Amino acid sequence: MPDPIRKLGFDPADHIPKLHIFRILASAFLDCTMAASLCALPVVALAQRTTGSATPTVVQPGAPGAPSKTLPSNTTAAAPAASRADIEFMQGMIMHHSQAVEMTALIPSHTENKEVRAIGARISRSQSDEINFMKRWLVARGQSTSMAMPGMSAMDMNGHSMLMPGMLMPGMLTPQQMEALRNAHGAEFDRLFLTGMIQHHGGALVMVKELFESPGAGQDADLFDFVTDIDSGQRAEIRIMENMLKEKQ
Repeated sequence: MPDPIRKLGFDPADHIPKLHIFRILASAFLDCTMAASLCALPVVALAQRTTGSATPTVVQPGAPGAPSKTLPSNTTAAAPAASRADIEFMQGMIMHHSQAVEMTALIPSHTENKEVRAIGARISRSQSDEINFMKRWLVARGQSTSMAMPGMSAMDMNGHSMLMPGMLMPGMLTPQQMEALRNAHGAEFDRLFLTGMIQHHGGALVMVKELFESPGAGQDADLFDFVTDIDSGQRAEIRIMENMLKEKQ
């Protein structure tokens, strides 16, 4: 079989020094690649290979300049500490989202508008999922999923909001606004729902802003990602609903 290198017009005999250098460089490249691959392995896996033990070894990296620590094999991950502002934000946003879900629950019996039904279904689905996430987040940190309301229930027997105006989260509809929404139908319901939900979403953005302005708040990674998603998602829905209102004028 012809030598593929000579077939290309390249005579190795004329380039022995260059080929030698190439082999050295290739060997160095492979060594670096293997070292990088080993560095990418999880710390626990490396510890297992080194010790040969079947029991996982949990290694906690130390601060810069400090040695690492070997932890007991039964060590489990703990949720990072949350600030009081984080906890109150999540508790308050559960209440906030609950009213939005209550508003969307009126849509099937109050309007036939397909666009309103579509945006309502989107809001109901996303905010119900977010309520579940916030509850799990609070429970994992040993916190209540509701805000303390001494001597007053947040909902009546029919699931309607029973909060006084001074106790509302930013943007939440007052009992009077909710009653007007329940009594409206057709085009009037569409208008009240859209304006009310824009107000509602705007209040959520205020709550996000206040959280990030609180010293030490918003440092939890899960909470940070969740809150930034709320901010971007509700800004997008506000734009959609504002355009829907313009089309109705």
